[in-house]
Amino acid sequence: MERRIRLLVFFFVACFLAIIGKLFYWQVINREYLLALADNQHNVSLGIPASRGKIFSSDNFPLVLNQKSYILFIDPQELKISPNDLVQKIKSIIKKEQFDLEAIANKNLRRLVLAKNLDSGVKEELEKLKIEGLDFEEKEKRFYPESSMSAHLLGFVGEDEKGEGKGYFGLEGYYNNEIEGKHGGRSFEQDALGRPVPLSEESVEKPIPGRSLVLNLDRPLQFLAEKRLQEGIKKYSASSGLVVIMDPKTGGILSMASFPTYDQSAYYLYDSELYRNPVISSSFEPGSIFKVFVMAAGIDSGKIKVDDICDACGGPKKIGEYTIKTWNEKYYPNSSMTDVIIHSDNVGMVYAGQKLGFEKLYDYLKNFGFGQRTGIDLQGEITPELRNRNDWREIDLATASFGQGIAATPIQILAAVSAIANKGELYQPQVVNKIFEDPHVVEIKPIKKGRPISAKTAGIITEMMIQAVEKGEAKWARPQGWRIAGKTGTAQIPIAGHYDPEKTVASFIGFAPADNPDFVMLVALREPKTSPWGSETAAPLWFEIAKDIFKLWRIPPG
Repeated sequence: MERRIRLLVFFFVACFLAIIGKLFYWQVINREYLLALADNQHNVSLGIPASRGKIFSSDNFPLVLNQKSYILFIDPQELKISPNDLVQKIKSIIKKEQFDLEAIANKNLRRLVLAKNLDSGVKEELEKLKIEGLDFEEKEKRFYPESSMSAHLLGFVGEDEKGEGKGYFGLEGYYNNEIEGKHGGRSFEQDALGRPVPLSEESVEKPIPGRSLVLNLDRPLQFLAEKRLQEGIKKYSASSGLVVIMDPKTGGILSMASFPTYDQSAYYLYDSELYRNPVISSSFEPGSIFKVFVMAAGIDSGKIKVDDICDACGGPKKIGEYTIKTWNEKYYPNSSMTDVIIHSDNVGMVYAGQKLGFEKLYDYLKNFGFGQRTGIDLQGEITPELRNRNDWREIDLATASFGQGIAATPIQILAAVSAIANKGELYQPQVVNKIFEDPHVVEIKPIKKGRPISAKTAGIITEMMIQAVEKGEAKWARPQGWRIAGKTGTAQIPIAGHYDPEKTVASFIGFAPADNPDFVMLVALREPKTSPWGSETAAPLWFEIAKDIFKLWRIPPG
């Protein structure tokens, strides 16, 4: 009996000590955590999203706006019908096939998101069903008055890892911090049932709307460029293509189009590879359009004179184990440097490149902006690296002189030719002209990057390019009455260490009016099947768009 009493006393003492220990753990050791937990149960903070900034073209027409959208969610604890019945009722309205039935049936959940980005019409249809537990949260989504126009330039708004809206690619990605604004918040106390406590203190921080952007983009020109590009890709059976137009005097991007493209309002339905803007995020070996930079470097450095005669232009050129030929295997003995550009003579360009030397060429290419990003205000710009100064061989100099074995992005090519058009001054490409937050307006001033060549050299190369348009292979397609400076390009595509013998990138770059240019434009078509040559595909497309510009901007012949 006595033994039983001792055991009982021991048991009660042990229980008492356990209770004391647990209380000590809760009230001393784990006090801060429990206080925070209680605070979170009674004090609620809800975010108030800021309205995202808008985007306008140069004529103040909206390209990107905001409109109301709705998140559909369910409270499984309030649902009075089976998950299967719920899905059957709503799936045809919101056009969604897959639902998580297990989650819908989980009574431990209080909020389960079923669909996002629903418009007001869909919301009204769902409300007519009068399903208990079904509710909505109002949000904003991006609206595009011009549909998918300028998709690569604009980018899109997706969700980050927290489910918050975030800009990706193009302007939405680059200017996300300016456009997204500052989110606000609302804090209040609630009771155990989740209801706001009457007369309790409520704290509200108002959101600050995002800044809006006004672009240099010419909206009618953008429409025409996209239309002509689509027609050109179809006409010449190309796999893809791009058109980009810039003001050489300021660097302002007037138009930027590329296909295939995507619909930024439903970006998630497209292959993510289509999000990349090929104008800034892809590179290619430019071929003969690159010759104007090599010739400019030679003349500007004094290593080449305009009236120099190429005594090696009578036939193919041997360099070690390699043989350099002209693109059409026609040869023009005793060609001047202008003739070399007119005939797009690879052998003549090797002559010019050897006179210049790789060290001088390397320096001039760096000054033109190759091997470095242009700094354009779009997310996703890349740059191919220039071959290291110490790694150039004789054959590398030779092939680079006519645009093979060296890579650049389309925007680098455009910016560099703009320096020739602008009397030797190089400007940074810029998409945005103004950033405004009522009532403040910040104007984005042109950024001069340098002067790779003198005004005199620029004038000489311009005249060579005019002669190339008037006497070269694409002369049949040029508009009559306007002085246009330009150069065709046809470059083979490198694949697995060698060049594909049939696939090319056909291009044409030029500016007009040549003596006082209003625009510089690059057109490039990848793998045109009707003809591999730039003179028969990219050049006529360039001229068609140029005629549109002359008419649109009322540029008189002369």
